[in-house]
Amino acid sequence: MISKLPKWVEYGSFVLALVAGFINAIGLLGFHHQSISHLSGTATLLGSGAINATFFDSLHLAFILLSFLLGAAISGYFLNGGTLKLGRNYSRLLTLESLFIFTSIYFLTEASLLGHYLASAACGLQNALVTTYSGAVVRTTHVTGLFTDLGIMLGSKMRGEHFDKRKALLFVIIIGGFIIGGGFGAYFFSFLKFNALLIPAFTCLLLSLIYSIYSKLNSTEL
Repeated sequence: MISKLPKWVEYGSFVLALVAGFINAIGLLGFHHQSISHLSGTATLLGSGAINATFFDSLHLAFILLSFLLGAAISGYFLNGGTLKLGRNYSRLLTLESLFIFTSIYFLTEASLLGHYLASAACGLQNALVTTYSGAVVRTTHVTGLFTDLGIMLGSKMRGEHFDKRKALLFVIIIGGFIIGGGFGAYFFSFLKFNALLIPAFTCLLLSLIYSIYSKLNSTEL
C-alpha cells in the first residue's frame, strides 16, 4: 500500500525514474533508436522483425529482452515479499546496477552489443527492485502503467470515490523524473556520447551509499 510506505520513497522513486529516463534517452539516441528501460517497443520490433529483419537483428532484440529478464531475476533472488525493510540488500542491488551501467559504458564505446545487454539488465534489476519493495505498485523504468492508473483514479474520482492524493502525487513525481531524466540524457549524450552513462551510474552508487547509511541509522523495520 502506498500510504504505508515511508515518506522518503517519493525522493528515491524520483531519482530512480530520472536514472531510467536518462538511460532510455541514450538508448533511443545511441542504440539505433531502441528503447532500453522498458520492453514494449523492443518486443514489437522482435515480432515485426520475424518478417522484416535479419536473423541477427532478431537475435539481438531477443537478447535485450532476456537481459532485462535476467536483471529482474537478480532482484527477485535477493529480495522477497512486498514489504520495505531496511537493510534488505537494496544498497547492494543499487551498487550492482551501478556496476552494470559502468561496465556497459566500456562495451558501448567499443561498439560491442554486450553494452546494450548490460544496460537492459540494469533497468530490469531496478524495475524489479522497486516493484518488490512497493508490492508491485510502483514502476520507475516506464510510465505507461502510471498514466493508466492516474486515469483510472481520475475516473473513479468523478464517480465520487475516494482519491488517494499521495498515490497520485507519487505517480506524478515518477513521471516527472522520467521526463526530466530523458531531457538530461539527450543533452549530455549530445557531447559525451555513451560516457554520459557515467551520470546515472554514479547516481545509483550515491543512492546506494545514502540508503546504506540511512538503514544503519534506522535499523527498525518500516
